Amino acid sequence: MDKIIEELGKIGIVPVIVIQDPDKAAPLAEALCKGGLPAAEVTFRTEGADKAIAAMKKACPHMIVGAGTVLTTAQADAAIAAGAEFIVSPGLDEEVVKHCQAKGVPMLPGCATPSEVEKAAALGLTEVKFFPAEQAGGLAMIKAMAAPFVSMSFMPTGGLNEKNIGAYLEYPRVIACGGSFMANGKKLAEGDFEGIAKDTARAVDAMLGLTFVSCENGRITLASKMPERAVYHMTRRGASFDEGTAKYGNAGLESIDGTGIRLVRR
Repeated sequence: MDKIIEELGKIGIVPVIVIQDPDKAAPLAEALCKGGLPAAEVTFRTEGADKAIAAMKKACPHMIVGAGTVLTTAQADAAIAAGAEFIVSPGLDEEVVKHCQAKGVPMLPGCATPSEVEKAAALGLTEVKFFPAEQAGGLAMIKAMAAPFVSMSFMPTGGLNEKNIGAYLEYPRVIACGGSFMANGKKLAEGDFEGIAKDTARAVDAMLGLTFVSCENGRITLASKMPERAVYHMTRRGASFDEGTAKYGNAGLESIDGTGIRLVRR
């Protein structure tokens, strides 16, 4: 798996951004990172998308910024020149896929049927966007397609929100989920970046689903359905886990940080 895609998998949620004013890109990037999601897919539905990508990367160099709704090789070139680290499209265009592959940039074309997934696999892809997710059958459809295409993983986008995103992310063949609910158009238009940061943090909390288990001998035990992802996000919030204490797999994960927090699989 490409390192960029692997990092998106750790983050879990990729904010899908439709930005009208590139001048708001930098504070938006800072708000998303502050809320705990250092990633974004800037869609090429509006003029200035490439400028927005460049501004986000300049404001937050560590942030993973990609381009979405890329329909042509010219758009792909503009996005890559601006600093896009991955390319996403709503459908599968063989020319655009091969162009991005030649550029060495990860490409996730939109696939909603087994025929499209098969074509993607024939092009050498191991990850695709599943779009529009909810309208195309949701998690049940992903599981149905994942069964015969054992080497393919999916990034669903479309109709996802805080209530249903957790079920998608719990499925091992889902890399990450794309969604716009943490950076809605109204707050972005109004410049409510503090509100966006809070919505982003709430989305991360909903994804991790951390629950209190117990407190014994000064050690707090927390549980999450996604402990590996929780370690990533809690580390970003200042926790320091000792990976030497971790136990991965069906037995769960145990990590104890310097403050005595124990994290287990729920």
